[in-house]
Amino acid sequence: MAKAKGVSHNTVQRLWRANDIKPHITRTFKISNDKKFEAKFWDVIGLYLNPPDRSLVLCCDEKSQCQALERTQPGLPLGPHRVRTGTHDYIRHGTITLFAALSYLDGKIFRQTAEHHTHQEWLAFIKHLEKETPVGLTLHLIIDNYATHKHPKVNSWIKWRNQRHCKQHGVDRMVMHFTPTSSSWMNLVERFFRDLTVDCVRDGSFRSTGELVASIETYLAQRDLDPKRYVWKAEGQEILRKIQRAKESLAKANET
Repeated sequence: MAKAKGVSHNTVQRLWRANDIKPHITRTFKISNDKKFEAKFWDVIGLYLNPPDRSLVLCCDEKSQCQALERTQPGLPLGPHRVRTGTHDYIRHGTITLFAALSYLDGKIFRQTAEHHTHQEWLAFIKHLEKETPVGLTLHLIIDNYATHKHPKVNSWIKWRNQRHCKQHGVDRMVMHFTPTSSSWMNLVERFFRDLTVDCVRDGSFRSTGELVASIETYLAQRDLDPKRYVWKAEGQEILRKIQRAKESLAKANET
């Protein structure tokens, strides 16, 4: 830009700084085209802002394709005048899937690992979840639109379990709340997955999937001693206003 306009690069930098322009930074985003976006939005946000009585709100998802990568050489630790190092190359030792349910009330994580992430593993996980939580409560599961979450066999089991639980306790056992398409940011378990990746998985070196699972379990066992709760603080109406402004900006950009 400085060359094109015949000015110094310092002049360009001053103009960028004065107008808060940061061309070296990009952010990814996608606006949902879900026709029922607003209804689903308030359904999910409502669980955070005003959880129902006799219920447990659980943010659920699977972290699939979690790779057991072994670095080809040991890295050097952090030290004076030296950053931590690690090799750029690695040996692949397979993948695992971590199924997780984050309790919005206290931040506890219910989890299960598996080799795959088909509807069989998802069904096994929600059965495990059902056994690990107190009876008499309705489990409100916040989940995305992945096909395995809506599989007929999954829906059939939930219907059967709800019928039995309703007869015994007067309330359903499980209620599914689907986030709008392309809106995983509404599911707070994604914040946990980010922390898990940064704190445990990304910089690790694992010689097998067993080592990866053991490292994840050690991390979670330590986390269980002092669970971290993720609290939804954003105002719903303000989020919708930002989304509307983004849509308007995209529409203008497409006109030019």
